[in-house]
Amino acid sequence: MNDRWPGRGASLLLGCLLFIAPPRCEAQNLVPNPSFEEYDTCRVVNDVYYPETGPLGWFSAGWTPDHMMSCLPYGSFNGVPLNLGAFQYPQEGECYAGVVTYHQNVEGREYFMVELTEPLVQGQTYYASFYANAAWGGYELHPQMWVATSHIGMLFTTQQRQWVLNDPVPSPGNFAHVYHPWIIADTVGWTLVTGSFVADSAYSYVMVGNHFSDALTDTMHLGYSIQYAKAMTLIDNVCVSPKPNGCPLALGVPDGALDGVRLWPNPATSEVLMSTLPARMDAVVFDAFGRKVWAGKTQSSSWRLDVGAWARGSYVLRMEHQGVYRSFKFVLIKEH
Repeated sequence: MNDRWPGRGASLLLGCLLFIAPPRCEAQNLVPNPSFEEYDTCRVVNDVYYPETGPLGWFSAGWTPDHMMSCLPYGSFNGVPLNLGAFQYPQEGECYAGVVTYHQNVEGREYFMVELTEPLVQGQTYYASFYANAAWGGYELHPQMWVATSHIGMLFTTQQRQWVLNDPVPSPGNFAHVYHPWIIADTVGWTLVTGSFVADSAYSYVMVGNHFSDALTDTMHLGYSIQYAKAMTLIDNVCVSPKPNGCPLALGVPDGALDGVRLWPNPATSEVLMSTLPARMDAVVFDAFGRKVWAGKTQSSSWRLDVGAWARGSYVLRMEHQGVYRSFKFVLIKEH
């Protein structure tokens, strides 16, 4: 991926989102080293990871994901807070991970994978969560990572999928047990993705990244660059638990109140309309650069937003109801 191609470096329900900082995910967490804090050594790395290198236990299941560490000098390739793809502090601790979740030129993905502390029990319900952030604002003059994507999630497997140099590029399988179906466009705060599922096998591994094809992945430009459009999503505080209170806000699953919400017209010219809304929802609109351009509350089950004077382009509307978030992408075009 330009400077990030392997070998070129220095060798439940879905979509429950909240933007608060809960306690650390430790009790009953089946994910070892969940915040990537334990590592073999503090070093600049752009290469394939194995369980005993980099963040201990984690390994590359696709291409060369990145382990970001605050122990490195400011502005290092995989440093914290400034690195190749982002200026971002960890959700907790001193480290986090980064995985490429979209690449305009190749339909491939980066994945980080880890073996669980014990296999899942078939037929049992599990609760899972992690924090994600859209990478933006790295040190490059012409950014490689300037896109935000949807469908970031967790896939559970019975076998490890260690990727090694010169292996075929892993193809998305269009399935994940827990994932975020909408674009994660927040480049400042960390978005909590959480869900639950019933294990249908004795899964022993979890793989984090975008498990869906380009055709099923929504994207939004955070800026513009002469580089191929690519997206990196930052990951922190990964949790899997058999207990409802074992992971952050795993109990806060959606009650279906947002399932019927509709936005139209799209594309729009002068106004955006929404219907079947719960009462008094918080609403925020971000532009294609991730900047907040409007915020307010809805007052009734239908709502109208005047966008006639806004710049033409892509926007994301994020709605919140009782701690549950949903995002809608819409485009403004010129009137004919």
